[in-house]
Amino acid sequence: MKTFARSTLALGISLALVSTANAADFADMDPVTLRLAHVVNEQDGFHIAATKFEELVEERTEGKVNIEIYPNASLGDERTLLEGMQIGTVDMGVITNGPVANFVEEMAVFELPFLFPSPEAAYEVLDGPIGQELLDKLSEVNLKGMAYAERGFRNLTNSERAINTPEDLDGLRIRVMENPVYTDTFRELGANAIPMAWTEALTAMQQGTIDGQENPVNVIHSFNLDETQNYMTLSRHTYAPAIFVMGMPVWNQLPENAQEVLLTAAQEAAEHERQVTAEMESEQLQALRDAGMEINDNPDMEAFQAAVAPVYEKYGEQFGDYLPRIQEALK
Repeated sequence: MKTFARSTLALGISLALVSTANAADFADMDPVTLRLAHVVNEQDGFHIAATKFEELVEERTEGKVNIEIYPNASLGDERTLLEGMQIGTVDMGVITNGPVANFVEEMAVFELPFLFPSPEAAYEVLDGPIGQELLDKLSEVNLKGMAYAERGFRNLTNSERAINTPEDLDGLRIRVMENPVYTDTFRELGANAIPMAWTEALTAMQQGTIDGQENPVNVIHSFNLDETQNYMTLSRHTYAPAIFVMGMPVWNQLPENAQEVLLTAAQEAAEHERQVTAEMESEQLQALRDAGMEINDNPDMEAFQAAVAPVYEKYGEQFGDYLPRIQEALK
């Protein structure tokens, strides 16, 4: 855990520096408003991270940087938001890692199934040198990677039947994110994997044109998926980060002291969201059970892990040296 300790120490030093800031640091700065968008609702972890970020930034810049939050995909789906950031029509967002990986392929290494054994293991990698390298690569596509918030461990839901082994998935139409690693993972598990935007998936579940989806508990709860999905399997098949991202056109216009505040606030808001998400999960699972969802919290994990071995064979070398470096860091 040395990497995590170093990054925590660095964050502590940064926070100490920020805490000494006063109004004079921003007295000469023209006020600016940044529009921060995400695609989920106000009960979701993304919104928790966004509101914490808003609070920290406005406080530490003496109100010179104002954050306006646009939830519920009001400015577009995640790919649209990222494309908007590249050209300066959207300022920033909290974006699921999967869509970000469509812009920087190496980011998809985090999507490999059963890569991280625990949230703490994921944090060590994300908050360490490997995670920072990948955030920095976003600048190559005119985006500024700021910090890793959390989407969390993803779990399977469906409307048809209980799932305990990969064989139980045979033929089910499962929505996945528009990312090839997710698509291939669920095809290896036997499902009919259907990539689509989240906003479209909600309608498709209501209309019965798909049978299921996969997401963390907080998403399943906040979107009341128990109304269309009768079964959940706590497969925890992928740990999904989310990323505080800003468009470089906007980032480059900000003074350096404001940039420093934004980076520190993003990391602090991300860690806040992780903690809140963990505290809420058991309550959310109980609420879903009370609403009538049947939850399998002990599926045949060995069978699931064995079934996705071809995904590692296909993608193992596609991400440069990031996969072996992550595996080494987790030892």
